[in-house]
Order: sequence, then C-alpha cells, then structure tokens
Amino acid sequence: MTPTNFQQLANFIWSVADLLRGPYRPPQYERVMLPLTVLRRFDWVLEPTKEAVLRKHAELTAKGQPNIDAILNNLAKDEDGKPLGFHNHSQLDFRKLKGDPDNIGRHLADYINGFSENIRKIFERFEFEKEIEKLEEANRLYQVVAQFAEMDLHPKRVDNITMGLVFEDLIRRFNEAANETAGDHFTPREVIRLMVNLLLEPDTKVLTQEGIIVTICDPACGTGGMLAEAQNWIRAHNEHATVKVYGQDYNPRSYAVAASDLLIKGHKDSQVALGNTLTDDPFPNNHFDYLLANPPFGVDWKAEKKIIDRWPNFRGYNGKLPRINDGALLFLLYMMSKFQDYAPTKDGKTREKPGSRTAIVFNGSPLFTGGAGSGESEIRRWIIERDQLEAIVALPEQMFYNTGIGTFIWVVTNRKAAHRKGKIQLIDARERWTPMKRSLGDKRRYLDQAAIDGITREHGAMDSSTTSRVFDNTDFGYRRITVNRPLRLRFQLTADAKDRFLNTCPELYDALQAVEDALGAEPQFDWNKAWEKVQKTFKRLPDDVEAWTPGAKGTAQRKIFRECFTTVDPEAEAVIAKHTKVDALDDEALFPQPIMVDGLSDDALHALLGLHADGKGKHIEYEADPALKDTENIPLKEDIVSYFLREVRPYVADAWIDRETLDEQDGGIGKVGYEINFNREFFQYKAPRPLKEIDAELAGVEKRILDLLREVTE
Repeated sequence: MTPTNFQQLANFIWSVADLLRGPYRPPQYERVMLPLTVLRRFDWVLEPTKEAVLRKHAELTAKGQPNIDAILNNLAKDEDGKPLGFHNHSQLDFRKLKGDPDNIGRHLADYINGFSENIRKIFERFEFEKEIEKLEEANRLYQVVAQFAEMDLHPKRVDNITMGLVFEDLIRRFNEAANETAGDHFTPREVIRLMVNLLLEPDTKVLTQEGIIVTICDPACGTGGMLAEAQNWIRAHNEHATVKVYGQDYNPRSYAVAASDLLIKGHKDSQVALGNTLTDDPFPNNHFDYLLANPPFGVDWKAEKKIIDRWPNFRGYNGKLPRINDGALLFLLYMMSKFQDYAPTKDGKTREKPGSRTAIVFNGSPLFTGGAGSGESEIRRWIIERDQLEAIVALPEQMFYNTGIGTFIWVVTNRKAAHRKGKIQLIDARERWTPMKRSLGDKRRYLDQAAIDGITREHGAMDSSTTSRVFDNTDFGYRRITVNRPLRLRFQLTADAKDRFLNTCPELYDALQAVEDALGAEPQFDWNKAWEKVQKTFKRLPDDVEAWTPGAKGTAQRKIFRECFTTVDPEAEAVIAKHTKVDALDDEALFPQPIMVDGLSDDALHALLGLHADGKGKHIEYEADPALKDTENIPLKEDIVSYFLREVRPYVADAWIDRETLDEQDGGIGKVGYEINFNREFFQYKAPRPLKEIDAELAGVEKRILDLLREVTE
C-alpha cells in the first residue's frame, strides 16, 4: 500500500484497528496500533543500513566487545547518511515476520529485543509484550502484523514530516475514541493551536530568520501534542529552522508515545523523559526559548510535599506554596525556573540574552483562589510584581474531554514588549465557540479557525474592546485589612444564668447573692458600669465571704461570670477594653506607610484605629466583637483612609481598622494580595424588563393555566 497523502495512510492504519474488535474495546486500540506503527516505521528507516549493522554486530559480538550500542547507532544511517541514533540487530524484519505465522509471537518479541537500548526502554513503557500475548490468545496477532507488513513507509515515499503528521492524527483519533479519559492526557487540538499562536506570533520576525535554533519544552507533555503543534507552526513559517523539543510526563504509556513521535520525526537532539515534574527535573542545566503545558487540574501534591519541604525553595521561588489539594501553580513555577535570562542590547532592538515565553492552561482556581497571604495569592503576586504576566484568555466552557468547566490560557514571559510593560491583557473568548455535531465526553464545543485567528489578532493588537481589556499590574492587587466593631453587652442576673454560674463556681454563692442585692435583677445596658459595681461589691464583702480566687482560677471565674450574665445586644453600650494615654500614641507607628489623612483631625484619625478620645487626656479602646469582625480588600491604587471613610463608615459608624492588620509584613499597609476576576472585569449590566411587561406575561400564563383547568373540569 503506497499512500498519496498522510490522511490516506492514517485512514488505512485506523481501518486495521477494526481487527482488534472483540479482545479490545475501541479506547484500548491504541495499545496495539501505536507501537506497531512505530515498529513498522523503524523497520523501513533502518532497512538501507540493516545488513551493515548485522555484519558489524556479528563481528563485535564475536570479539566480546562491550557497550556496542553506541557503535551500531552511528552505523545505522538515514537516507542522507546521518546517524539515526538507534538500530536493530535482529535477523528479523516485518517481511520475515509475515512469512512465519506459526511463530509470530515469539519472533515479534525477539525483533523488539533486537533494538538498541533507547528503543527497548520505550517499548517497556508501552508494555507491548502483554499485548503480544493477548493478541496471540485471541488469534489476531498475525492478521494485524500482516496488514502492517503491507504498508510502504519508506522514507523516500513518506518523509519524516508526513510520518509525524500521520502519528499525530492517529494519537488524536485514539484519544477521541477514548473520550471518557482523554482529558487526562489530551488537549483539544484547537486549544493547542491557540496557545501556540499566543506564544509564537509575537516573535514571528525572529523565528523566520535563517539559521534560527529554537528550544521548546512541555513539562506535562502527555503524548506530545503541544510539542508537535509548536514544531508545525515553526516549520510552516521557516522550514530551515532547527527545532529542539523537550518533554516530560508521569504516565509511562504517554511518555512512550511522545518519545516514539520524536524518533519517527528524526529529532535526535530532542528528548522526552519519564518522571514527576514537581520533584524530578530531567533537564537541570537546560533553559528554553518557549514552554507550554496543560497540567492536571486540581492535582493533589501531598505525596510530593515531603520531598519539596526539604528544599530551600521551590525552583527559585521562596514564597508560600499553594494548598495541598491543587498544585497547578507549581507547574508554572517550574516552567518559569526554565526561563532564559533576558537582557536587551543598548539599542533596544536586539536581545543580548533572549529571555523566554510560556503558555499554560489552567482552570479558574489559580486566578482567584486564596486570600491575601495565601500560597496562591503570593504566587500571583510574585509573577505580577515581577511584571511577567502578559495576558490571560478565557476559553468557552465544555471545551475539554473530561470536564465542562471554564479554562484559561496564561501567557507569561520575562521579556515583555515595551508597550506591554506594566500591563496585563485580559481577553474574553467565552462566547466564541462553535457547537460540535457530536459530543466527545464533556466536549461539546470547539474553536473554529476564525475564532483562533480573531483571538490571536486581539492579543497582538492589545486594544481595548468589549472582549479585550488592558489593565495596569496594580489593578489586580489589593490590601486586606480587618474591620472591627465594638462588643455590646447587656448585663442581667436571671435565674437560669445564676444556676449556670453556680454549677461551675459554687464557692461564689454568697458573693453572687451580694451582687444581686446591690444591682438587682433588672437588665443593665452598660456592662462597663455594671462591672464596676460588681467589683466594688466584691471589695465590700465580709472577710469570711470568699470572692474571686487569686491567680488563674480567679481569672477563669471572672470570665465565667461575664459569659453567664451578659448577652450581646446592639442597643447596649460598647465594652471598654482599656484606656491609653495620649502621650503614648505615635502617629508614625500607627501609620508607618503613606496614607491620605488630609482634612482629618488627630482625634478623627485615631478613631479610625479604634482610639477614641475621652476628653480627659486618654483614649478609649473598645473590645472587638468577634462575630462582627469583617475584612475589606482595598485596591492598591486607593489609600486606606479614603476607602474606609467612603465604603465602611457610612454604613457602620462605630467600625474601626484593626491596627494589627496594618502592622503586617508589607510595610504596615495590610496584607497584600492579588486576584483576577474575569466576571467582574467583563460584567455588562442588563437592565431588567419593565414591570408592566413582566406583569402582562404572568397574566398571560395564568390565563393559559385557567383555560387548561377548565378543559379538564368541564
């Protein structure tokens, strides 16, 4: 079978998969078809130098030569005479396999074992020996191998580019067939195209230069779809560019597919590694021009935490890490650690050090999860304050195979263009979807080429519109302060309260009786005065009547007394915590950061912090009611006092700012946090319909219901 184009060849291989029906379900076909496609391609590629390799292998084996792989790998060459980097020293090939149907299983296993070590390791991850046994038991192995033996995949007729397209098409088809789990390792192709556009389009002038060398990395590469699409984009714009790709994945089968894809395409300088991206770095000394990834959403990193906690930092980031149940941002930190240094030349037109760009897919959680001071907020702050977040694109829902939730593409770089300095672009593409004719798992929508091109143009233009907005970095920052309100207690000696108190403190029976005689049973709405009377009453007790016990027990008795005989009442007076001398106040210590205080007297300013002048040279501090404690997120562009006077004081006149929140790490301005809320930034108010119109519609519905009821009852 000689293909005329890659689609015809992919269709033929796809049709062979029908032979597997029975022992395999459609989602499992790729376990057989992808490894056999790889084997058949290698068989054709190795054919020109196969005899030379066999002779050299026999010669070196007879001499007892150790480590012969390197020698034979250099001897096996492609059509241009370049070493392939792998070989096969088995006497078998696909034609010979087809000629002995009785021993097909044993011979196929021997053929695979004849490959160099790098290829054998890939097939170990495919676990293909199990599939050989399964196919033999089902009497399907020979039929499938015979079909592959008829495929003409000779490099003269199917070059590496075409073969790569075939392999990518098969991967896509098999993943779509396995739609119930495809999202675990497969990103929709149109999403990848958009990511690649956002990543590479701004560098078109550089990437089209003659002799350019580009390095690309995907640390969660799955079957290698993103790496393949990035290569296709560069190849389409510059066929002479040298592209080196690097990837890593935790899933052995996905790793095997991606590694095979690189070998099929002839990328000897590229590398795919098997391992955990969060704890294992297979490229410790490498930095890359471009990085892109679709890490698992909401991945738990509890197992990795034990290792990461022993590190002095996480990939150069010294701040707080995210919650244990969502490590998505850790992948971004890893990718940023692989950025190349950036330094423009003096003329600003060229780059002395190239810098890097990355695109990554997240769900909504990394945008806004976690308040100020949390791990997620601190990571967002670290990225934004270093001016490395370039843009975020909101994608439509129902775009992925295993989830219907909304997703977002982040573009992060350490070499923003001059007009993007200090800016972040948000693009709302949530309504740019096209419905699919047939759903694939949770995927019911896709981006057509017009939508991809439109989003790419919007990103490049960086204009403001209904779907694209440009913000300053500080627009997403805020200071979180705590707002207190005074505790207000009503005091009353009720029968139930006395019983509760004496059950705990029976030794104070006589003292309690004296308090009741002095204060009575009527409610008192000023706890401060009531408590003063209680203390005086206890001091006047006879020596033989035991009052508060000294030390800690006495403190506990006082606490129990207040808990039993007081009730929170908004009509009561505020509870005084203590008095502070005016001379002891230091305005610079109270407000250690620039803050707007124009037009405010000292007393008014101090009252904002809960320090109320009593007119006698002291300030009163009230006890805060924990049930009324609240927080306010104040935009970084606003000062605390102006915001507080506008947004808080008009609604709760007795509120004040907790001074402890102004004495935090960020120079006394409260905890700083960052979050990005697409719904808020792109919200468009729609006025409700006129009330008369709604009433008329309801009246019409009522009339139809009554008419239907009459038809039933008459």
